[in-house]
Amino acid sequence: MSAGEAGDKPPGADAEVAAIAAGYAFTGQALDLGALLWDGRCRADAQVRIPLPMLNRHGLVAGATGTGKTKTLQLIAEQLSAQGVPVFLADVKGDLSGIARPGQAGERVRGRAGEVGQEWTATGFPAEFLALGGLGHGVPVRATITSFGPVLLSKVLGLNQTQEQSLGLIFHYADTKGLELIDLKDLRAVVAFLTSDEGRPELKDIGGLSTATAGVILRSLTAFEAQGMADFFGEPEFDTADLLRTAPDGRGVVSVLELPAVQDKPLLFSTFLMWLLADLFHDLPEIGDADKPKLVFFFDEAHLLFDDASKAFLDSITQTVRLIRSKGVGVFFVTQTPKDVPSDVLGQLGNRVQHALRAFTPEDQKALRATVQTFPKSSYDLEELLTGLGTGEAVVTVLSEDGAPTPVAATRLRAPESLMGPVDAAELDAAVRASALYGRYAQAVDRESAYERLQRTRAAAPEAAAEAPRAAKAAKAAKAAKSGKSGKEEPSLVEQVVGSGMFKSLARSVGTQLGREITRSLFGTARRRR
Repeated sequence: MSAGEAGDKPPGADAEVAAIAAGYAFTGQALDLGALLWDGRCRADAQVRIPLPMLNRHGLVAGATGTGKTKTLQLIAEQLSAQGVPVFLADVKGDLSGIARPGQAGERVRGRAGEVGQEWTATGFPAEFLALGGLGHGVPVRATITSFGPVLLSKVLGLNQTQEQSLGLIFHYADTKGLELIDLKDLRAVVAFLTSDEGRPELKDIGGLSTATAGVILRSLTAFEAQGMADFFGEPEFDTADLLRTAPDGRGVVSVLELPAVQDKPLLFSTFLMWLLADLFHDLPEIGDADKPKLVFFFDEAHLLFDDASKAFLDSITQTVRLIRSKGVGVFFVTQTPKDVPSDVLGQLGNRVQHALRAFTPEDQKALRATVQTFPKSSYDLEELLTGLGTGEAVVTVLSEDGAPTPVAATRLRAPESLMGPVDAAELDAAVRASALYGRYAQAVDRESAYERLQRTRAAAPEAAAEAPRAAKAAKAAKAAKSGKSGKEEPSLVEQVVGSGMFKSLARSVGTQLGREITRSLFGTARRRR
């Protein structure tokens, strides 16, 4: 039955409404989404909610452009913060910064609140504003090349499988030799060294690095840097533990990653979000089921992460999403249609808020039918309903307190209590400078790493070469001056050269962590020591 139908109330309608309402009448803490839509009317007596403990079972917020997905994110984030749960929001369009300021009570807000039975109060929430590499208004978020890893970097650079494997070999060499890859110039230096006459033998026993593949990697890095991406990689590296903070009043901090400045680099920011999630995954302890999540992570423009992804990459995403639940982290993917998310991932998203879909083309019709098939059976005509929903309305099904899906409910959503729109740039900048994180991350640091060490190695090479003849001459003189009766064997030429101060200095410059490889996660991201 369509929620938009008018006319006489069919027999048994009250029983169906009561059954749906009972499916959302949870006994524990829950977030209020809105009120049930039935036969064209908003039923304030039938509230639609999500149990707080089920927020770490992941979810999907989907719908066509302009249907209200962003306001749904804001509504859920506000209530999570109020319950003491930190939230991470990717703000692609730049209109979520208003969550830090109280909303404005207008006629539309009052009307919506009255329809859904909401006691609306203008409220601002504790917020932290972040920006990738400092591009935009926010505390800079950076990652080192070493921590980012070869798998995620390959996706950002658009490398094929063979090139990705070669990049993994390069990371393996750098890890074992203690050559820290902090920024792009470090990686370029290592690639150039491994294709030089001096460095080529280093990888000979494990497959080597072809000149052609190295050329592709170097050209991709150059193009990447020319697009202004160099600022994203470097130090100080962002500590994802800073996403787990609460405010002094006990409310969860809402970390808003401002992304408008990199809207034309969608693949970069989607992959960077995956780095944040992967980093959280291998840093957090197992906690199992908890009364509330430690963090809820909203992954906007999720389809970009899955576009052109290899099977191995998709498998890693699936495993990360599956396992991170037991560490208390909930992940909500935000996209236009459920078909944007692979079925193995979609099957783990128990909480669904589906806004309106368009059906203007045969492809749209196909997507609509596929979306309907992902919902539990209901008395709604979902194909008709999903094309007729208004802005701020959605079809909802979530996991109940015992883990079973709730009845499908057409829902008129509540109005956010914070400002539904961006704050001005000056106010945003002032908030960033006042942040406790600003002093830790604002200023970039360029310490000694692979680039500097390899440069010093190259400069020291002529002196090391000159040391060998001198050592040989000294050994010959020492042998002639001493009697062979001493019974003590003279050191060989090789031993003298290896023992020389110049050689030891050269060895130290190649790496201070020789033989100690970095442990890497499913995505090849490095496990850091805090």
